[in-house]
Amino acid sequence: MRVMQVMAGGEHGGAETFFVDLVTALQKRGLDQRAVIRRNPERSKILRDAKVPLAELRFGGPLDILSKPALRREIARFQPDIVQTWMVRATKACPSGQFVHVGWLGGYYKPPHFQACDHVVGVTQDIANHMRAAGWAESRSHYLPTFAVRQPAGPLNRADYDTPEDAPLLLALGRLHVKKAFDILLKALVSTPKAWLWIAGEGELRAELEKLAADLGVAGRVRFLGWRYDREALLATADLCVFPSRYEPFGTVTIEAWACDTPLVAAASAGPAAVIRDGEDALLVSVDDVEALAAAINRVLDEPALAENLVAAGRRRFEAEFTEEACAKRYLAFYENLLDSPSAVAPVHGAAQ
Repeated sequence: MRVMQVMAGGEHGGAETFFVDLVTALQKRGLDQRAVIRRNPERSKILRDAKVPLAELRFGGPLDILSKPALRREIARFQPDIVQTWMVRATKACPSGQFVHVGWLGGYYKPPHFQACDHVVGVTQDIANHMRAAGWAESRSHYLPTFAVRQPAGPLNRADYDTPEDAPLLLALGRLHVKKAFDILLKALVSTPKAWLWIAGEGELRAELEKLAADLGVAGRVRFLGWRYDREALLATADLCVFPSRYEPFGTVTIEAWACDTPLVAAASAGPAAVIRDGEDALLVSVDDVEALAAAINRVLDEPALAENLVAAGRRRFEAEFTEEACAKRYLAFYENLLDSPSAVAPVHGAAQ
């Protein structure tokens, strides 16, 4: 079984991170695969270090006329049984051929973008249902969850980030995008006067968020760390992970916090609300509710027993449902089932039509 994984995503993002994690996990388990990615030095180094055969293409905008024929050549050379294209750009660049085409959805993307696929995979059941509502058969629209990589790491030296050792430390992870609602978190920080905040992420709103922190008078307690790949160490350093997203189809941060034994407070956007059991393995608050977010943060920081209970329950959820081993087994079984099915072997492009 040969599988080509095609990712034309941005420089940073949760889908891009999961792509690397999954391809690496499948490589460790002996899958014969090849990755084709948009040029990215950091991502390519991680994949090459993991011994993943790799090609890098431009995958640019509408004027890019070279990437699609280049991808066609890569497919012709590798002769994959399955091509899995991640998100919209890679899916639209994929030619038809004698392989099973799987489109991966990390959000509620427009179904017509995937009409050339034989199967689609949603990172939540609700995303799979979104495709079924657009006409996709249940047999061709699948739910396969993500996972968190548990690589125990020691805490970082807070002094390196000009942060007091004894201050309650909050950690937020994600792109600096309006969907992530870091503006709400900064406003909540006003009502959590003892806490400091590290934001590990990068994006177009960085200057705006830095200005907001200054305007709110909390800039002295906030550190913008940029995009980081040492998420386990960051979570080991923090006293609480905060996930305030307005829009989050899944939210890998949830299971990363569980994997690293870090208590979690999250906004009840679609993904976290579907996974979290409020008050049991994390605290959920309404989206865009500054007061509720601050109250939940203060509650966890002020009640050590609550924090311990959230951590213990989160760890149980992670071990039962969201480990690398469980996810890799699901994907390998999924690929094998595709090739065992006679209807899947012959391409049936336009399955939703």
